[in-house]
Amino acid sequence: MEEREYRALDHVLKLLRDDAMPEIPDELAEIPALGEAHGRLGAVREALRSLSRGDLPPEISAGGSVAESLNTLRSRLGELARRMRMAENGDFSRQGDCPGEIFAAFDSMALRLDGMICDLRKKEETLLIMTRDLQNEVSLRTSAVEALQQSELRFRHLASHDPLTGILNRRSFMERASHELQFVSQQNTLSCIAIMDIDHFKRFNDRYGHVNGDEVLKHVVKIVSEGLRKHDFLGRYGGEEFVFFLGNADLETGVKVADRLRKSLETSPVKIESGPVRITASFGVAPVVNSEIPAQAEGRENTDFIRMVIDRADHAMYKAKRTGRNKVAAYEPGLEMQEQQ
Repeated sequence: MEEREYRALDHVLKLLRDDAMPEIPDELAEIPALGEAHGRLGAVREALRSLSRGDLPPEISAGGSVAESLNTLRSRLGELARRMRMAENGDFSRQGDCPGEIFAAFDSMALRLDGMICDLRKKEETLLIMTRDLQNEVSLRTSAVEALQQSELRFRHLASHDPLTGILNRRSFMERASHELQFVSQQNTLSCIAIMDIDHFKRFNDRYGHVNGDEVLKHVVKIVSEGLRKHDFLGRYGGEEFVFFLGNADLETGVKVADRLRKSLETSPVKIESGPVRITASFGVAPVVNSEIPAQAEGRENTDFIRMVIDRADHAMYKAKRTGRNKVAAYEPGLEMQEQQ
């Protein structure tokens, strides 16, 4: 074999072996078959390199079975990439029919993925329905709990307050006064209890009717409530009688507070259908004597003590009634004996 033939064969080997594309020497380029082999093998080399990098090579224009096989492979891989992009976008439909194990495996995988996604969507829809139903159930139960709480608060209020005037009823007044009494005892502060009775209330009811009488009770509560201090509170003791706990007040201050309330009532006539009617009330005020408060007393003992102070204020109130009404009278020892004489 001539040297030129050895060199041509060596160049072919370089085309198959070397990383870099070898250049064909000028003297070998004159060999037609070698020049053609150089071109075709170079195209095959570049196509294989593109495939090894994961890229699709450009179509090989050179003829031959190797180039045709590479072009077919390129076309099949392009189709596979297209289907993968479709699957990426959620489209698992089969477009075209490509033979071979790879496409069959891919189509099978795509079909299973499509089925799994459909199942997941159905489960998602079911979960959304269940979530919505659960939210509705939670909302209904929350509303029921809130309504129950509101009802409980309403019933507690009804149980502790006078339904006509909205102030504390007798029992609740006694309970709150009992708690205040413990504070008074611990802090050694001064306080009073006053009782108020609307003057000639029965006469008013007989003349104007009980409906207007109820309006008088609500009117009286409104006026006196506006005149109370932050330490004071009142309750309905019964009928047209109202009881006050006057905190942080000695007897002189208690009398002044009661007289201010009396004047407010006197100057604020109640408006009924027949016209305004002047309303007056009589007050009795009794001091809470700290030394008389039962030691460490709670509950019943405190309540009994409060009743005793209310009874003293009641005697003072009857003194105001006897001496002309629309007055404030202070309790003084021996007042009970004066009533018996």
